[in-house]
Amino acid sequence: MTLFSPRYLAFLVCLLTLPLSLFLLDGPWLPLLSGALVLVGVADMMQSKRALRRNYPILAHFRFFFESIRPEIRQYFLEDDTVAAPFSRNQRSIVYQRAKVETDKRPFGTQLDVYQAGYEWINHSIQPAVVAEPNFRIEIGNHPDCPRAQPYSASVFNISAMSFGALSANAILALNGGAKLGGFMHDTGEGSISPYHREHGGDLVWEIGSGYFGCRNPDGSFSEANFVANATTPQVKMIELKLSQGAKPGQGGILPGPKVSIEIATTRGVTAGRDCVSPASHSAFATPLEMLAFLDKLRTLSGGKPTGFKLCIGHPWEFFAIVKAMLASGITPDFIVVDGGEGGTGAAPVEFSDHVGTPLQEALLLVHNTLVGAKLRERIKIGASGKIITAFDIARTIALGADWCNSARGFMFALGCIQSQNCHTDRCPTGVATQDKLRQRALVVPDKTQRVAHFHQNTMKALAQLIAAAGLSHPNQLKPHHIVRRISPNQVKLASALLPYLEPGELLDPSQLSRLPPVFGLYWPLAQAESFHQLG
Repeated sequence: MTLFSPRYLAFLVCLLTLPLSLFLLDGPWLPLLSGALVLVGVADMMQSKRALRRNYPILAHFRFFFESIRPEIRQYFLEDDTVAAPFSRNQRSIVYQRAKVETDKRPFGTQLDVYQAGYEWINHSIQPAVVAEPNFRIEIGNHPDCPRAQPYSASVFNISAMSFGALSANAILALNGGAKLGGFMHDTGEGSISPYHREHGGDLVWEIGSGYFGCRNPDGSFSEANFVANATTPQVKMIELKLSQGAKPGQGGILPGPKVSIEIATTRGVTAGRDCVSPASHSAFATPLEMLAFLDKLRTLSGGKPTGFKLCIGHPWEFFAIVKAMLASGITPDFIVVDGGEGGTGAAPVEFSDHVGTPLQEALLLVHNTLVGAKLRERIKIGASGKIITAFDIARTIALGADWCNSARGFMFALGCIQSQNCHTDRCPTGVATQDKLRQRALVVPDKTQRVAHFHQNTMKALAQLIAAAGLSHPNQLKPHHIVRRISPNQVKLASALLPYLEPGELLDPSQLSRLPPVFGLYWPLAQAESFHQLG
């Protein structure tokens, strides 16, 4: 080993500077600094855990430092405005502008390549409609078989599931306050209904996951009494059973004991300081028929409130089995929320984020087509979530088959999220996704409450203008033929021609199966109401 190798240059300079500074300078600062760096260099060469530090004493630390701020360098200096990874600068900016009631207009034309495959637009009319009042609503839960039905008039754009514990108390307060001001619904996430969900009184969708938080017995099983206590409160408008989520479908979860504060434990009905486990599957049912019976039970116990389930589509025969169970039992949910595989506000293993779960377009088509083909679509509303930010995202999703849209990360941006992607570290720089009380202080609830409401309001205004340009008066009039997609530089297709759509009742006629898209012809006959497994 020779200290005169270029990789030891920084260490050698500090080593030579130390004696020179002792004799040539009066001040203490340079000797102290060079002495400290010499000690760092010696420590680097002596340690055995990092090869870079042994080979590049002192210099290696610069590499680690710049690596640690690489995301910030990319985001603030190098990021393309239109590259959505996971959300582009333009996508985030439109949320910030609408939340702050700043101008959201863009000069000089689109930055998108309109001749690139995948580019989409909505066809406009030569005779546009009058821009409607942007308070678009749909009725959910007018169930023909439920004499005590309490239907809910929902906005077509709402806050998707995010739990207290994943989000801070201040974030929950601001989201629910914004929902109250704007007249839209706020999904609690599976972490149950916290005091922060209740404080402002905004409409709640109570999501119930496999941990049955807020409605569980000490052994983790479902508790009817605890469910009724929460579900019958006036603020809870709908009940949503979570089967899976887009961020990490097929996987349960665990909140480590040290993070289970007394506050979180009280909200979830678990023991403070002990691991809080969400199993991968439910214990209250094991078959499609049992699942629907459980849903019907929840609807009855809640006093007839709209009850449905959320899932990220995986094996198609499992969803087909649920639909066959609807046909066999006569029990139907009031709604189904389809969570695209591109969704997710919390952290998940990269394999799950990147390669597990059906993307929203294909998942939504499967659910919509199956219900149409089984003649059940008129009885069941469909919500959709998965990277929905703008009015065009909403219009496109409704045109493809949804009745309403949910957004999680969009409303996080409205709260001030800067996409630092530190949600799982408890070091969120804006106080949105952290339980650190000092960091939460950065999120000023009254201000962010207004921003949440403004983001919703201004997005609805943009949606009203968009559908008016298409000659329509309500988003529920949007159909696949309103959306156009570029296939190649010289070919475009309407979504109605590009994507397969079933006719009512086609799945009920065995003679039609051979001409349907392969997923139906192959897996519909193999699905059974009595099991989530395939026949045979």
